[in-house]
Amino acid sequence: MVSPASKDTEEDLQKAAGASEGQAPGEQELLPAGQAQVHSEMAKYQAPQRPGDMVMIQSEHTGAVDVLSADLESADLLGDHRKVSPPLMAPPCIWTFAKVKEFKSKLGKEKNSRLVVKRGEVVTIRVPTHPEGKRVCWEFATDDYDIGFGVYFDWTPVTSTDITVQVSDSSEDEDDEEEEEEELEEPVPVGDVERGSRSSLRGRYGEVMPVYRRDSHRDVQAGSHDYPGEGIYLLKFDNSYSLLRNKTLYFHIYYTS
Repeated sequence: MVSPASKDTEEDLQKAAGASEGQAPGEQELLPAGQAQVHSEMAKYQAPQRPGDMVMIQSEHTGAVDVLSADLESADLLGDHRKVSPPLMAPPCIWTFAKVKEFKSKLGKEKNSRLVVKRGEVVTIRVPTHPEGKRVCWEFATDDYDIGFGVYFDWTPVTSTDITVQVSDSSEDEDDEEEEEEELEEPVPVGDVERGSRSSLRGRYGEVMPVYRRDSHRDVQAGSHDYPGEGIYLLKFDNSYSLLRNKTLYFHIYYTS
């Protein structure tokens, strides 16, 4: 047996249910199925408005917490991370001196101070920062012809202080291994040693001095650079522009405190 009050309540509930069903098609026209829930979830993650603001996002599945700063407000939160450019480098000190014959005669007798940069090749001498040093120094000369030279800095932890030499066929091939790990969004033109390098090195490494052709057959080319921090200097000797001539290189690389 149902009381009059219960009947009234039941009728009100039925009317409310009918009104909700009548509004559902209109709401679906404004927001497709599931979109209202997406908007509700997105409202939780408002972008920071001021430098220093922080956003903490916790996964409902794993419980992991990500912390985002205002510096990343233009990044895609779904995984497209913005690439950060390396800091600007202080300029090096560079100079020349004229005793080319004496310099080449001395280094020609020393082990690992002379090599041949073949036509079309780029030789990279990797020089790690040394814990007892504060500055890297270089001196080099060539026989008969000039050569391209530039210096870059790789911000990477140093695991060994050994100086190593890497040879590649051209400036295009230098970064093949790194491009396998990180895809470039668009092709990068090869460096032009006549006008200074414009290679992809600028995007990944700090540029101490760009690659230019140096008259190392006339004067000894020398320079130094204060350590910006821990990392590896990349001294690049570029003969990729030469189609006919190999270049004999004499070099001396050391650090000072």
